[in-house]
Amino acid sequence: QLQLVESGGGLVQSGGSLRLSCAASGFTLDYYSIGWFRQAPGKEREAVSCINSSDGFTYYLDSVKGRFTISRDNAKNTVDLQMNSLKPEDTAVYYCAADPLLRLCELLDGVGYPQFKYWGQGTLVIVSE
Repeated sequence: QLQLVESGGGLVQSGGSLRLSCAASGFTLDYYSIGWFRQAPGKEREAVSCINSSDGFTYYLDSVKGRFTISRDNAKNTVDLQMNSLKPEDTAVYYCAADPLLRLCELLDGVGYPQFKYWGQGTLVIVSE
């Protein structure tokens, strides 16, 4: 059974850091494009960051550029999202998603997002003032 599980969420003060991890079971993440998404209360889900399978291309939402970094750890079969200088507006449930399309991340443009085949259940991040 193919499964994604997010971890690393929690409560942090503004300016702090968290590292989210997306772990896979049943498949190897290196062969998939992986996206991190978030959904804040009352808002639509948005794509925060993404990394291609084939060429390492990465995407970041404008509001997180310079603060968030996506990376693969193939030995652990995880894709991590390092989040620094967190702001209260980063508060949301964060989800990771995977899709076998090799260059899917290149379709992200800050408005909506393409369909990803596999999704995790999410991890809550709360950034206090």
